[in-house]
Amino acid sequence: MSGTPGHPQRSEHRVTESPAGRVTVTIDGRTVADSDDVIRVDEDGAPPRYYFSRDAVKVDQLDRSAATTTCPFKGTASYYTVTLNGRRYDNAIWSYEEPYDERVALKGRMAFYDDQHPRIRVVARGAAASPSVD
Repeated sequence: MSGTPGHPQRSEHRVTESPAGRVTVTIDGRTVADSDDVIRVDEDGAPPRYYFSRDAVKVDQLDRSAATTTCPFKGTASYYTVTLNGRRYDNAIWSYEEPYDERVALKGRMAFYDDQHPRIRVVARGAAASPSVD
């Protein structure tokens, strides 16, 4: 069982990581990330999330916002505002800069908040391997 701070209270909660295959992200039809070096995270109660290496994310401007959230299973997330084609997408990307040890593979990777920004589209084209359960 995982040793994250959330597991003593919710030992049944599952967070799994697996290779995602090729995943593409578009904003307003413009490709801003396209990579086969993507980690898929499946977590109880949340949609699948895809974490890209930072150098795979290509936007006009990326600014760290003041927003943070803390997940008891992954750590503290930092948020970023994207500017693309003159349009701002507040807190559209997040990253775990210092995740818990059990989630070290996510360190510095970036995920897109496509369910909060309808102009962001995430398409997974590769079949994910069987998730590893921690």
